[in-house]
Amino acid sequence: MKQSIINQIENGQAVLGIELGSTRIKAVLIGTDHQPIAVGGHQWENKLENGVWTYDLEDALAGVSKAYAQLNAQVKNQYGIAINKLAGIGISAMMHGYLVFDKDGQMLTPFRTWRNTMTAQSSQELSELFHFAIPQRWSIAHLYQAILNGEQHVKDIAFLTTLAGFIHWKLTGRRELGVGDASGVFPLDEHGRYDKQRMQAFEQLISGKSYGWRLEGILPGILFAGEEAGRLTHEGAKLLDASGQLEAGIPLCPPEGDAGTGMVATNAVAPRTGNVSAGTSIFAMLVLEKPLLKLHPEIDIVATPAGSPVAMVHCNNCTTQVNDWIGLLADFMNHMGIPPEREKLYDTFFGAALQGEMDAGGLVSCGYYSGEHITGFESGRPFLAQAEDSKLNFANLARGILFSSLATLKIGMKALEEEQVGIDRILGHGGLYKSGTAGQRFTAAALNTPVSVMGTASEGGAWGIALLASYMASKQPGQSLGDYLDSRVFSTMAVSTLQPEPQDVAGFASYLERFKAALHLERAAVTHL
Repeated sequence: MKQSIINQIENGQAVLGIELGSTRIKAVLIGTDHQPIAVGGHQWENKLENGVWTYDLEDALAGVSKAYAQLNAQVKNQYGIAINKLAGIGISAMMHGYLVFDKDGQMLTPFRTWRNTMTAQSSQELSELFHFAIPQRWSIAHLYQAILNGEQHVKDIAFLTTLAGFIHWKLTGRRELGVGDASGVFPLDEHGRYDKQRMQAFEQLISGKSYGWRLEGILPGILFAGEEAGRLTHEGAKLLDASGQLEAGIPLCPPEGDAGTGMVATNAVAPRTGNVSAGTSIFAMLVLEKPLLKLHPEIDIVATPAGSPVAMVHCNNCTTQVNDWIGLLADFMNHMGIPPEREKLYDTFFGAALQGEMDAGGLVSCGYYSGEHITGFESGRPFLAQAEDSKLNFANLARGILFSSLATLKIGMKALEEEQVGIDRILGHGGLYKSGTAGQRFTAAALNTPVSVMGTASEGGAWGIALLASYMASKQPGQSLGDYLDSRVFSTMAVSTLQPEPQDVAGFASYLERFKAALHLERAAVTHL
């Protein structure tokens, strides 16, 4: 087995996937069997600067290089060789947000991430104009809000992209996106292209501004899964591999958003399949077999990396609250003189949640660290509350925190239930599913549907974009993405499925009613604190 892997690396048959998540930049190297050979990572955090959630793009570039260096070092340590060539590379990152550059490639304003909820006016006006739900985090919403605000940089825009598109641009010199990521930039038509009628409506809307650009000229091009999206330049190779050993000329697949790579990583790209991605944010993606009957402001219509329509329910807040409580417990242990083992703390927290009362003992928490479009908040104030007869203990606290991480998603899913969207399977991936079965079990309870998790659930989107790069490099002529995943990747993959337990379903429903009632506390906290 070891010699086979060495041969694959030496022959340039391995594939690299890199994803820039909200707290970690992760690199995964996979072999011809699509299983991870080596991984590397780099921690980073968003910053709230002048009321804007942002990341420094120099940190992004440095983080990609550091994640690759760690992966490369692991290959050298385990297999005694360095990576010189690859069959393909894929870049993925958090979707949406606002990154704009001038004609010289200079950034015009700090990166405005998906986490910002500053575009309420733009979101509402564009949704009405397009007769299509435009969430606040979409790139077009940020662009129009900047226009409404009279921001001076708008006149100088030559190029608008996403975080994945930015990294891909730096590696290849090409200004393109995968169709899934592009679907969070501007609405697409039924062919997976930017909708021309809506583009014309937008141009008419801003016609009095006399900017020196047209929308179609500043948006990135669109490519589909399986297409080549350029090759690694000499400059890109140096940026990625500071050691200088990686060769230029490696093909890259279209850069994708984390939603699209999550669908690939869970084999949820066919109609009636879906996945829940649960990390700093949480979102459900359901591949549609027919259009929705009505416009739902809480539902995004996006696309799979192959261009199929998807209903997306996106919530800004999920595991940050869990991480903060784990941090508090670790701090407490340090004060006790007990060195904390962070992984064990997570396992203990999630395990204790399974022992809590069905409704979390009457506790309620709200983990809104930023605003939530679905429930109408432009900013957040996390809180924990209890009634006079609530039972505050560790197990109930843990269960309540995990229930809270799923509550807003459930509220947003109501519209899909009303539309009777058909779903055959839901797969979970991301941090909520890394520690035991609590995240999987509670998701099944919240959605009242079976939830499956694969052994690769914790690898997430970095593995998903590696699969897309592998599909580009080794697909058979005419082979669809779905067929490739079914026959080449997931046919022998171990899957664990949990059915919703009636007592968990009832307990979560009780908690959810308490959560919705407590949102007036959140409103008061946002207003007065």
